[in-house]
Amino acid sequence: MKASRFFVSTLKEAPADAEVASHRLMMRAGMIKKLGAGIYTYMPMGLRVIRKVEAIVREEMNRAGAVELTMPVVQPGEFWQETGRFEAMGPELLRIKDRHERDYVVQPTSEEVVTDIARQEIRSYKQLPRNFYQIQTKFRDERRPRFGLMRGREFTMKDAYSFDRDLDAAKRSYQAMAQAYRRIFDRFGLTYRAVAADSGAIGGDLSEEFQVIAATGEDAIVYCPDSDYAANMEKAEALAPTAPRGAATKPLAKTPTPGKSTCADVAQLLGMPLSTTVKSLVLATDVLDDAGNLQGSRIWLLLLRGDHDMNEIKVSKLPGMEQGFRFATTAEIDAHFGCKPGYLGPLNLVGLPVTIVADREVAVMSDWTTGANEVDFHMTGVNWGRDLPEPTLVADIRNVVAGDASPDGKGVLAIERGIEVGHVFVLGTKYSKSMNATFLDEGGKPQFLEMGCYGIGITRLPAAAIEQNHDERGIIWPDALAPFTVVLCPIGMDRSPEVKLAAEMLYEQLLAAGVDVLLDDRGERPGAMFADWELIGVPHRLVISDRGIKEGQFEYQHRRETVATKVPAAAALGFLQSKLAA
Repeated sequence: MKASRFFVSTLKEAPADAEVASHRLMMRAGMIKKLGAGIYTYMPMGLRVIRKVEAIVREEMNRAGAVELTMPVVQPGEFWQETGRFEAMGPELLRIKDRHERDYVVQPTSEEVVTDIARQEIRSYKQLPRNFYQIQTKFRDERRPRFGLMRGREFTMKDAYSFDRDLDAAKRSYQAMAQAYRRIFDRFGLTYRAVAADSGAIGGDLSEEFQVIAATGEDAIVYCPDSDYAANMEKAEALAPTAPRGAATKPLAKTPTPGKSTCADVAQLLGMPLSTTVKSLVLATDVLDDAGNLQGSRIWLLLLRGDHDMNEIKVSKLPGMEQGFRFATTAEIDAHFGCKPGYLGPLNLVGLPVTIVADREVAVMSDWTTGANEVDFHMTGVNWGRDLPEPTLVADIRNVVAGDASPDGKGVLAIERGIEVGHVFVLGTKYSKSMNATFLDEGGKPQFLEMGCYGIGITRLPAAAIEQNHDERGIIWPDALAPFTVVLCPIGMDRSPEVKLAAEMLYEQLLAAGVDVLLDDRGERPGAMFADWELIGVPHRLVISDRGIKEGQFEYQHRRETVATKVPAAAALGFLQSKLAA
């Protein structure tokens, strides 16, 4: 490709609403243009990157035995009503009506449609296993779209769905996809981690996220530097302390803490470590009768160490919490504790019954400090058994922190930030049951299909790659993702026949060798030309000049390098090929 025939459009400054590096640099490099909130046009330079992502994904999906199809972006609402997701997905699901007032959705994902295909086409166990995938536009009506392609409303995603006869077979399909994903992300040349994840409401025990490591990532990744253990924050287990609970050494005392309603403030006032305080979180679950009518609420008091944070996913798995929970209202708190939030605790409860859940760490604490259920007072020297009964339930309900013991017993945990770009999980029969998708087994009996789901954020991935690979000059693409792998920068090409001839000869040689090369024949000044390609992030640059031709040398510079290397002009083709092969 020659630059004069392509479309190169760079900006010196990014728009004011571009908050993260990938958004700023993609806008400045002319890769995307904003059309509306969370909606972007993929310009020619950016589309080349996306097409390269798609090509690698398509190759590896085909290699793994998946078969490509394309499902509609606009889908009849009746299928979503079958699974209950038409209402359950909430405002993120864009619902529309046609001229006949029939419900449709703009798909954020395609479980319903692919399950409908399966229930029509798969009749016998002899047709299994099957795996269908698509690379298709999606739409999720994000409340606050931000960060460019990282959190947009319209995006492109590769979603695949496997169908199997039983759970063991579904797990084999899952493992095949998990390995395909590793090959995909290895080929992208990105630093990533595959981490154990929670499947949430979708169901299933097997679930992994593929996270590109980046300081600006929204997700916390937990891993052990001394082993292969890795999980997202939702999934990472906080082990119970191995040391036994210490004996009580302090008397129980009601201690004045005027105006100090947080654990941090109380610890500072009393001159004690924050880790010796216990915070109280009050949750509620609604009690319904058989007809689904609200009969009241059950109040839960969760106790965590003052320096720890609650993990909502773990809490949602507690017995009695499976159908959902909420934070208690002020009226509910007053009825059960007789006190406003900020001074709550498990002692001196004056109202209605409360179910107490202690985090594993709190269950072995002694001489701890907590609210006294009286404004401006806390209880110090609190001990289980002596001052209050053992907790009703002890569970892992907190986020892990760096330095916690690794669940595999091979070291301690560390935490880094990541950007989720892929997710694989076993769905089970959640959709096949709700849509009655069955097959006949060897005995001629109908069985529900076991499903798996596998997604990759096609348009999010370039943004994630930029977050991991950029500097003050611009983007630094890995070779596999770059819009062009090599750029030839002839200086004074419009004025020097020798430069023009040398540049075009090398350009033709590179094209013939199958190299993705761009010749910048725009006649730009060297500084402006170099600045453009450093901003755009082409990884390999070769400069051709009159002086270099006289010396029989060109100048090569990788995008990560700060100094150019002299290359014999006659060996330039072979030199570049060796660099690309490396």
